[in-house]
Amino acid sequence: MDGVGDRFQKDTKYQRGSLPGGSLDFSTRPKQYKEYAGAQRIALDPPKPRLIAPLDLCIRTRRSVRRFASKTVSFQDLSYLAWATGGIQRIEGNHPFRTAPSAGALYPIETYLVVKNAEKVPPGLYHYFPLEHSLELMKDGDFSSHATRAALDQNMCMSAAVTFFFTAVWERSKWKYKQRAYRYIYLDAGHMGQNLALAAAGLGLGTCAIGAIYDEEADALLQLDSEEEGTIMMVVAGYPVKDGR
Repeated sequence: MDGVGDRFQKDTKYQRGSLPGGSLDFSTRPKQYKEYAGAQRIALDPPKPRLIAPLDLCIRTRRSVRRFASKTVSFQDLSYLAWATGGIQRIEGNHPFRTAPSAGALYPIETYLVVKNAEKVPPGLYHYFPLEHSLELMKDGDFSSHATRAALDQNMCMSAAVTFFFTAVWERSKWKYKQRAYRYIYLDAGHMGQNLALAAAGLGLGTCAIGAIYDEEADALLQLDSEEEGTIMMVVAGYPVKDGR
């Protein structure tokens, strides 16, 4: 008997001669950016060339890191990670394109950060606002234990300097791609996660992607309405433990 995943794969297949039709109603298009009006913002360092390892070395040395040293991530490195993950890369025809590809350039993925140990960024829960390359403070305090519980109690979230949360605003993709949008949403999150992993490797940092999540707990931490936006993936980042330290 097919499970829900099997049925989804079958029901969202494209077949020659029976592609979904119709025109897009731009009056119903969802907002392209999420913004926390009135929130305190921390302007990040402008994205500029960084002295990081060559791409080949980043690919060869990237690995999943689950133990992190209690070492502060620099403000410059945190800024670069945020930009490399989902920041604005270029603007063409008044449309901002980002560092990671997205189906239809719809960019349904939002980025949140639980910051524990970063220069110039007090511990807290933040939302990344790519248009201004800034962090919007949602709540101050150390939420690493909350992130740990949301990640099936995996302790790597406790020692990580930063934990990234990738969420999906479902309707941004469904507006165009209907039910098949979910396929693209997961791909989009994966592209961003790999950007983050390779950028971190180039800076001498470690990461580990987390797909095992208590969805409702993660959404509650981020104050999300799960019907409109839900957590897709988490990624921990920081300096790997070396020589037992």
